[in-house]
Parts: sequence; C-alpha cells; structure tokens
Amino acid sequence: MKQKKQQDVKLTKQYPGLFRRLGAWLYDSLVVAAVLMLAGGTAMACVAILLNLGILSLGNYQDASAYLTEHPVVSMLYTAYLALVIIGFFAFFWCRGGQTIGMRAWKLRLQNKNGTNIRLTQALIRMGTSAFGLGNLLAPFNKEKQSFQDMMAECEMIVLPKPN
Repeated sequence: MKQKKQQDVKLTKQYPGLFRRLGAWLYDSLVVAAVLMLAGGTAMACVAILLNLGILSLGNYQDASAYLTEHPVVSMLYTAYLALVIIGFFAFFWCRGGQTIGMRAWKLRLQNKNGTNIRLTQALIRMGTSAFGLGNLLAPFNKEKQSFQDMMAECEMIVLPKPN
C-alpha cells in the first residue's frame, strides 16, 4: 500500500483585528464584574463577622458598605484589594494558559513569540500599559496587529486555528 506524500504546509500566525480584541475585552469585562461582586461580597462578609465578634465598630458610618467605601484608610485598602483581584484574574489566566475566558470564547491566545506562556512580569507590564483597553486602538495600524501593551510586554496575541 502506497502512502501519499503530504504537502508541506507552512504554518503562519494569524493576528486578531480590533473588533475581535474588543469582543474578548467586553466579554472579560462582564466576567471581571462578576468576580468583583464576589470579592465585594467576601469583604462584606468579613466586615459582618468582625462586627458580630465585636472586633469592629462602624462608628458614625451607616452600614458596612459605607464603612468600606468612605472610611479614609479602609476605603484605600478596599480599593487596593479590588485592584489586586482584577490584576490576579488577568495574570492568572494569561500566565497559566494564555487565555482569559473572553479570549477563549473569541479563539485568542496571548503568548511569547516562541509560543510559550508569558511571565508574571510581562503580564504586569501588559496591564500597566493597556490604558483600560485603549492600547488596542493601535492594533489596526501595526503590521502584526499588535496593541501598545503587546509591544511593551514583548508578547503577541494570535488567533487560534479552528479544530479539524
């Protein structure tokens, strides 16, 4: 039985356009909103436990929500906590598998040029330079459709091929 010789197929990377990137970003913003609700609920539960144990007093604040958002020190800690939740969400998904939930839905992957997962420092640089997604506006004007944050973090976003 003769085997047919397969043609050499040159694998080329496909880079996502602006609308695909924004679609994943929108999807992820909904997921992050849900994660922040859980994180806020956790913080409220901790305050409720501390109040019931008598360790914490609300003082002049109307309720636990006002305490978390209006107290000069606690509000800064609460804001930092929520920021760390957001940073942790993206860093975990980007460094572990190269995809957030939104990127998975839109068949996108964040990686180094050699195909490996990005490092934590790259994820932090990418978040710090993304300007809440505005860095994606540079993608249509770049040959490899890289966003500003991709260039700064020395990584790339690719479109995953369709499964056979």
